[in-house]
Amino acid sequence: MEINMGAFVTLLREKFENNQSQMAKTLGISRYQLNIILKHKGKNAGKKVIGAIIKFCDDNNYDFRDYIFLIQDVKKN
Repeated sequence: MEINMGAFVTLLREKFENNQSQMAKTLGISRYQLNIILKHKGKNAGKKVIGAIIKFCDDNNYDFRDYIFLIQDVKKN
């Protein structure tokens, strides 16, 4: 799974008025974690962060698929 950074940054801007501290608090992660995610464009976001985004979406009637890319490894025969 990967974060859809375009949608995630839009959420930060529109829902949290670009307030990283408020977004981090709402998600239940540290501001440091959020800053690293933004700085590295979502690379290596762990289970805790992905889970926090999904929970936030469920609690606020957002479709988490707009914010999380579900990536499947497809093996070719």
